[in-house]
Amino acid sequence: MSLLVLQIIIKQWDKSQRTDSHIEARANMPDRYSIEFPPAVYVCNDQCIIDPHGDDIMGNRISYSQTDDGKLIFDRFEVCLDSMTLDYMGEAKTSGSATTLGSLENNWIQCKYDWRYRVEEGGFIYWLYEEVTLNAISLNSFDENVFLNTEPSQVYKLTK
Repeated sequence: MSLLVLQIIIKQWDKSQRTDSHIEARANMPDRYSIEFPPAVYVCNDQCIIDPHGDDIMGNRISYSQTDDGKLIFDRFEVCLDSMTLDYMGEAKTSGSATTLGSLENNWIQCKYDWRYRVEEGGFIYWLYEEVTLNAISLNSFDENVFLNTEPSQVYKLTK
């Protein structure tokens, strides 16, 4: 049985954090980590590990669900648990199409995308910006350093 490992790294900031020093600090943050429990957790009847890192300014940023047809919806991604293929949903809910990124069978993929949210807080409205990195692989046996010991087979910089 395969074990799906999803590591998500979220960098969030607002307009006041767009200076060169803020940009440099975010650029110097790692885009992969060793998997440690916690923060990592098992989900989907222990078929999947979710390993979150980084910011969650608004709280409950990371969401996932399993569909009746054997797919895991995670953030803006969809993983078919039978074929272990990764799709990027982006705005697929409105456009109706997803982008297939590839197979995760003993093959790790790194995906990065930028997003922004309109936030209303304390009577003020502002934009919350984020850069999200997803590292994903399906393994036959758990390796806590899988993302550190090798380079990704594919790297995607995705757009909305």
